[in-house]
Formats: sequence, C-alpha cells, structure tokens
Amino acid sequence: MSKQVSVTIDGITVSVPDGITVADAAKMAGIDIPVFCHHPKLEPVGMCRMCLVEVGRPMLDRATGQVVLENGQPKIQFMPKLETACTNRVSEGMVVMTISDKAKAGQKGTVELLLTSHPLDCPVCDKGGECPLQNLTMAHGPGKSRFNYDEKMHLEKMIPLGELMWLDRERCIQCARCIRFQDEVAGEAVLGFDERGRSTQIISISDPGFDSVFSGNTSDICPVGALTTADFRFGARPWELKAEASICTQCPVGCNTTINTRREAKAGGDVVVKRIMPRQNEEVNEIWLCDKGRFGYHYTESKKRLTRPMIRKDDKLARASWDAATKLAAEKFSADKKNFVVLASGRLANEDLFNLKSLADHAGGTALLYSDMGGGELTQLVGVGAGTNIGNMGKGDAILVVASDLYEEAPIWWLRVKQAADRGATLIVANPRETKLDRFAKYAIRYSYGDEVKTINDLSKKSKISDEFAKARNAIVLFGSEGLSVNSSTAVASACASLLQETGHVGRANNGLIGVWQRANDQGAFEIGFQPEEDLEKALKGKSVYIVGADPVGDSPALAKALNSAKFVAVQEILETATTEIADVVFPAQAYTEREGTYVSGERRVQRFHAAVPATGDGKPDFAITSMVAKQMGIILEGSAASVVFDILSHSIDAFTELNYAKLAEFHGQWPIVGRGDLYYGGTTYENTQGLGVQLTPTAQTEGTVRIPKVRKEAVLRPREKDLLAVPVNKLYDLGVMIASTELLEQRIGQATFTLHSTTAKKLGVEAGQKLALSFDGGGGEAIVKIDDTISTGVVLVPRGMGLAIREPVVAHVQTRSAAGKVK
Repeated sequence: MSKQVSVTIDGITVSVPDGITVADAAKMAGIDIPVFCHHPKLEPVGMCRMCLVEVGRPMLDRATGQVVLENGQPKIQFMPKLETACTNRVSEGMVVMTISDKAKAGQKGTVELLLTSHPLDCPVCDKGGECPLQNLTMAHGPGKSRFNYDEKMHLEKMIPLGELMWLDRERCIQCARCIRFQDEVAGEAVLGFDERGRSTQIISISDPGFDSVFSGNTSDICPVGALTTADFRFGARPWELKAEASICTQCPVGCNTTINTRREAKAGGDVVVKRIMPRQNEEVNEIWLCDKGRFGYHYTESKKRLTRPMIRKDDKLARASWDAATKLAAEKFSADKKNFVVLASGRLANEDLFNLKSLADHAGGTALLYSDMGGGELTQLVGVGAGTNIGNMGKGDAILVVASDLYEEAPIWWLRVKQAADRGATLIVANPRETKLDRFAKYAIRYSYGDEVKTINDLSKKSKISDEFAKARNAIVLFGSEGLSVNSSTAVASACASLLQETGHVGRANNGLIGVWQRANDQGAFEIGFQPEEDLEKALKGKSVYIVGADPVGDSPALAKALNSAKFVAVQEILETATTEIADVVFPAQAYTEREGTYVSGERRVQRFHAAVPATGDGKPDFAITSMVAKQMGIILEGSAASVVFDILSHSIDAFTELNYAKLAEFHGQWPIVGRGDLYYGGTTYENTQGLGVQLTPTAQTEGTVRIPKVRKEAVLRPREKDLLAVPVNKLYDLGVMIASTELLEQRIGQATFTLHSTTAKKLGVEAGQKLALSFDGGGGEAIVKIDDTISTGVVLVPRGMGLAIREPVVAHVQTRSAAGKVK
C-alpha cells in the first residue's frame, strides 16, 4: 500500500495516497473540484484552468528545515495566486480551499472565458444532458456574458475526422483530452493541435483519418459536444435513453458495456438500441471500449433477422410452428443417435452451451466447438489465477505474447498489455512478423511459421530473455492462433503451460495462461466440455447435425460440401446465413441484446449480461430452443429461465461451484470514481452497479502442481520452390455475420488481402494493390496484394473470415491468367 499523507480540503481532514493530485485527492474525499482538461486516466497538464483553488503548505524553517509551529499547529503559508488542483501533488499537512471567494472567482472567470467563443447551441447539441460544460456553467458560470457576439470565433461545425468520428470545431475548448488519450493510453498519436491562440483547432494527423480502433473513447471523455460518433450523432437525447448492463460479444476480453435504448417512432414504436457505452470494470476493460465493440452491434437489428421457425418442404424453406419444427428435428436426431453431432460456437452463452452439451450427452452424440483454435483444457489447468488484473502489473512482472496480433484480435488486451509495459513490465512478443505491439516490447522474437513450440521451449533454456521471464515476480502468457491449426495451437498452449509451470508462474493471481480465442465465449465452451475438431469436414459428413451460432457453409466450401452430404441439418441462428439456406430445419434465436445469460472471458471471468430490448419475432433464447428439442426426444432440460439453467450448470461443473446470478451481480467501489453524476471528471462512462463478475479458479491454484498433457508433434509445412505457404491470420473487422451487416464499418472491413514479402511479390510479378489469385486445399480465391517485409519469403498471409476459407497452414498454388484475363 502506498504511503498516506494527511491533507485538509475545505476544512475536512483526510488521509490520501502521497503524490496524487489535489483534484484526485478531493474526489476521494467526496469533494468535487470542477475540471475540464483533467482526467484521472491521463497525465495532468493544467490547460483549462478550471480547477483553480487556494493551496497552502506548512511553512518550513529555512535554517533547520523543520515545520514552523504556531500555537502548536503547523503554520500554513498560502501562495498569493490560485493554483491548479490537477497539476499540484498532495503533501503532508497541505491545506486546500476549493470554495473560497477567491477560488470561486477564478473558476467563474475560467467558465466565462471558455464561453466567449463557444456556440450557444445546447438545444441541438448531442452532448446536451450529459455535458460537463453545460453543468459547470450552471454551477460556476456567470449569468450574463460581457463579450460581444460579433467577437466570437466561427469555425467549421461538421468535420469528419474519420469515418466514425465527427468534429465540431466551434464547440472544442482545447482541453486536449482526445489528443492525450490517443497518445498516452492508446499509444496512437493520430490527433494533434493546429494553428495557435484563439484559432487553435484539433486535426487528424493520420491517413486514413483518425486511424485508431479506440476512436470512440474520445467522445466519452470529451467534456463538450466537439466529438461525436457517426453512430449516435443526432440520434437521441441522453435523458431519453434507458440503460441496461451487458457484455461485449466481439472478442474474448469480455468488456463490460451499457446498452442505451429508447422507443422510437421511425422504428414503428419499437424499443431500439441507440448506442453501446463502456461500463467501468477496472479488472477487465477499465472505462474503455474498442470501436468494434462499440459499433458492431447492428447485426442484432439487421433486416436478415430470423423471426419464425422454418421447415424445408419441396426443396424450399417454409414457415412452421415451434412444435412441428422441434418435433422434426427431434425425430431425426433420435434416429441417428451416435451419428448425431452438435456444432456450436463461442458466440453462445454458457446456458446455451450447457443445454447443448447435455443434449449431446443424453442422446449419445458428439459436441464440437466451431473454432480453428485449441488449448482450452490447458487454460483450465494453468489459467490466470483468481484475482488477476493486468492493470496491476508493471515493473518486475513479465508478459509473453505468442502467435497473436493482439491489436487485431483483442484490442483492449493490447491496450492493457501496452500500459503494463509503460509501467515497466517486461513485454516479450514472439511472432513470425511484426505487429503493433512490438513497439512497446522489450524483446521481439521472430520465428518461422511452424516453429512456435520450439521457440517457446527455447525460453526454458538459459538466455537473457528466459532469465528475465523466470525471475519475474509475476508472469502471464497470452497465446493465439496465428499461422496455426486446432492441433498446432493446442501444442503451443501445452508448451506455454509447461513454461509457466517450470518457472513457477501458475496457481496465483497475475500468473498463468490466457487464450486469445476467436469468439467471446470459446473459453466457456471449453469449460462446459466442447472441443474443436481438426478434421471438421470428416466429422460432419453423413451425420445429423445441429448447428448453433455458426456459419460453416459461408466460411468454407469444403464444409459446405460436407453438410450437403449430411443426413439432416438443423440450424439455430439469429440471421439468415449461407448455412440456414441449406438447412432442413431453422430455429430463430434471440440476440444477446434481447435476453440474459453469462459468458466466460479469456481470463476465465464469468460475467452476466441483461436483456435490453424485446425479442424479434418469435425468436427464443438458444437454451430454451434446445430444451424444446430435447423434450421432443424424451430428455428433460431446463428451458424456462437462464438463471435456473446456470444454477444447474454450477452444480454440475466443478469450476462453477457456488456461483449464481446473485454472486455475479456483486460489485464494490472502484478507482477512479466515475458515474453519471460528475461527467466532467470521468466522462460519460457508466459506473458499474450490476456486477463485476467472478474469476474461475484454475486447477493449479486449488491443487498445486498439475500434469501438463503433451501434444503429439506434427509435420511442419514449409514454403516450396514453386508454391507458397499460406498461413491464416486474424483480422479485427471481417466478413463474419456479426460485422458484415454493420454498414458503418464497411470501410474498416475493406477487401480481402494476400500479404507477401516484397521479394516474393517480385518473383510472382505482382505489386502492392494488384490482384493475385491463389488456390489451396479447401479454399482460395482472388485478393489484393499487400507487402510486409517482416514476414518470410515464400509465405502468404491469408486473413480468416474474408471469404478465402483458410483454417490452417496449407500449400498455396499461384493461378495464372489467360490472355483474356480469366484465372486458370
């Protein structure tokens, strides 16, 4: 615990950590000092002068250095001028006056100055109702302006900084919060000041504009209506909105969110989602969201939403009753028994996955996880210990990132790992190519695709890097699936687990293994007993398949072929997909915005989400649909309430023992203090009063030493003289059903690319921006050439989820063009 000092603020004596700012100390004491430029997550700069206060310090005897006493008490000496509370650090015996006449005059003068060029457009401003300037003007500003209207600065009001963010230059008060966030927190200095004096204005200094996946956060911390999102701009008034706690479904981080909704006339009187906002959880996402999590919810309101059950008749899908649809599926599944396969993805909640696994077990079938990545059994053994918080890691700790581009796969983890490195943690990035995280790494290890396990094993041998990792006070390893298959990613997880156990970094908080999974609840699926299949095509061929929350037909021609030869296919989905088009039965499921449930994050934190809008059509929660199918098969599964399913789950799976919805809803105070009552301090982020979740305890923490299962070594593919080695990489914005339907993100999705070393491109006779056609086992196609000289020659990076159907490393053949331009 840091050293405490005693300070007196407005006559109240409090004990606060030594060295924090006066503004933060006052906040801890429950005293609000008005601020604009100051934010507790940013370094102080003292730009706006709103926090002017009187500061007194104990007088010291120049000869002895001792505190001068007066009537037995320290003599306090006040400076003749007001000081900024955001830049002054507290010290023992300090006395602060925030509401003296002198302080109030200074604060009033600052507001008056800011209003000299601020437009009086509160009635049409998006920030109205949650605007710090509006609130502080009412509390501290003058009732009448002494400045002439003609002297106001008139600047541009609708400037796109990027495709997601808009700037109103007239409203900007030059607090630099947005600039500092992008520089200090995000590590992407894409904004800056231009001009000087009253003409100072914010500009984007990147191409494309505002090139960052964290841009939406600047709108949250902007103290005025200068920065607005393209998604919410002129969309609604904050006081019209209702708020419901939720969890982001876009990646395994498990960011806490708030869904803002309202009843809308243009939606026919329906309640609709207006925006997604961050909800504070300092152990998960702090008060931030990535843009994918903020803007990627629109698939839930797509026109392609399924609304009624359907049965195939005369080779066409036709509407049917729930009873008829579930009865047909049940008859087919019962008839096949051992040839019955459940294929589900980590898009589903724990309650859904539990009922599906129970159905498969009772029916004698198989439960498969739709994923290209394995290793979940290792994270159950040596996952990060309960109490883990990357935000507490710094000097003396180590973080190893293997086979993962965190910026593209889990941006908030990228942010938190980067910040841990900023605090002094030893960051080691091991990847075959350069990633954005390398800039903050102390050590960047390059290896050839296929040498992942060897590289990790080498860290057990004597070297400077291995010594630093082994001697670290705490150490975490994050492993991904770049260039890997199901089996090879499992082998990587095993090697990482062994390294952690050998160095004593398991079984306690801030130590252990984290999987950078491809979907939000892949970890939950592993906990419940699902496993991915290396040869999924073979596993599906000729079977009766129950597909839930996955689109294998749209992802892979090979899987489409396998499912076309299946005996029977039932699909349970939110949207119309390529897989629903070939189904024999289709069940419409509710979106996460329409129901409640739980997810398990990559850090094995179980968290609740709540219903925010009514269900679409006749859609039902996935667990309820599975319960209806099971009932038709003579199997009783709970289907009435998610909370009851979770209770059964917690009594059935040891890792979830003693958990229930009430426990997941527990919360405690967090720092910094944020909330809707003091928007000028922490921004528009929602405080968390609906639950911080509970981290599952890994086996190593409950039982000590564990046995790490060894994985059979497989043959490694290498580039060939005439062919390329195609390796799969993950892309943040792809053509998956959850993103492709969001028009706002089309520019960020972009086109499919083949990334080559310049030497390889030259050998093939192609340049950046040109099209190249490749074919490989199970997939291929045409894509735009991109150059990256940090990858090996003979290798081509192929993004997953962009219509090129790659699940694992494969040999790729270059297709030539005929004189007519057709691909041969």
